[in-house]
Amino acid sequence: MAVDFENDIKQLRSTMKSVREVTDLERLQAQITELEAQASSPDLWDDVDKAQQVTSALSRAKTEHDRVTGMDARIDDLEALVELGQEESDADTMEEAERDLAKLRRDVELLEVRTLLNGEYDQREAVVTIRSGAGGVDAADFAEMLMRMYLRWAERHGYPTTVLDTSYAEEAGLKSATFEVKAPYAFGTLAVEAGTHRLVRISPFDNQGRRQTSFAAVEVIPLIESTDSIEIPEGELKIDVFRSSGPGGQSVNTTDSAVRMTHVPTGVVVSMQNEKSQIQNRAAALRVLQSRLLLLKKAEEAAERKEMAGDVKASWGDQMRSYVLHPYQMVKDLRTGHEVGSTSAVLDGDIDDFIQAGIRWKRGLEKAAD
Repeated sequence: MAVDFENDIKQLRSTMKSVREVTDLERLQAQITELEAQASSPDLWDDVDKAQQVTSALSRAKTEHDRVTGMDARIDDLEALVELGQEESDADTMEEAERDLAKLRRDVELLEVRTLLNGEYDQREAVVTIRSGAGGVDAADFAEMLMRMYLRWAERHGYPTTVLDTSYAEEAGLKSATFEVKAPYAFGTLAVEAGTHRLVRISPFDNQGRRQTSFAAVEVIPLIESTDSIEIPEGELKIDVFRSSGPGGQSVNTTDSAVRMTHVPTGVVVSMQNEKSQIQNRAAALRVLQSRLLLLKKAEEAAERKEMAGDVKASWGDQMRSYVLHPYQMVKDLRTGHEVGSTSAVLDGDIDDFIQAGIRWKRGLEKAAD
């Protein structure tokens, strides 16, 4: 079937018009101008925390501005390429235009979904924690598979990541792992991945080759910023130090540099062992603990509002996604109904379609509850 470039390009421009309206480029440009003025101040770095806050905000604002204006430029380039190919009846040029169109459709759709992320913390970077659940060694192996999936997803998008903590299981896989995704809107994007994931496969750890079902939990929280008002009195913290360990429980450090931090009133526990010093691990643990307490505080406030508004039947459920490797191949999101048959691609980080469907689903629930 011949591609209707004229109509497709018209639809792309229409979508981008909506994106620009939501993004408000004039406001964003004004913000960039103001931040650039602050960043050029000669005494900016007298206050390191403030300087980092300004430069980080400037980088995010420029990224968002360039993301939108760059997409408009790509549509213009596609239109020029189509005109050239049609004028010269060049089949190779038209094939190139088809490939560019397919990628543009996907990228514009991703940008459109981004406009749905308007929650209080959606613009934040994210801290992701994965924990193995029921299923023994298969669950630990599944937790490691999920960690690789998310790290590959971030790599595909060019998002920097930092692994903060890994707790290895005795035989294989991970008991738990925590890592940061350092990109604007990482929290809003990945928040829909939070929940219980289920894996069904022939267990590689069962010498009888039986099918095994295992589970892993994914937690996503926004990264704390210096402007957030979460202060934890020293008396509410219990801090333990221990020796970092690698796969199989082997010691990798000669000093007790790992830190376990417990918030006594809530029982929230954070462990960090991937930094080189106890001071660095302590700082990272405190940052993640603050992030979790901030989210816990907001969840409690939301629960109070929900109680006052009455019962709203909208729940993520115990299992949000199934990864079936046997007796057939399928990954299915149980909330949105989105499913694909290429399990290897999904586990290699190709999860954008699941994330987009999840964001649209979540936004629909929020609108229904308003």
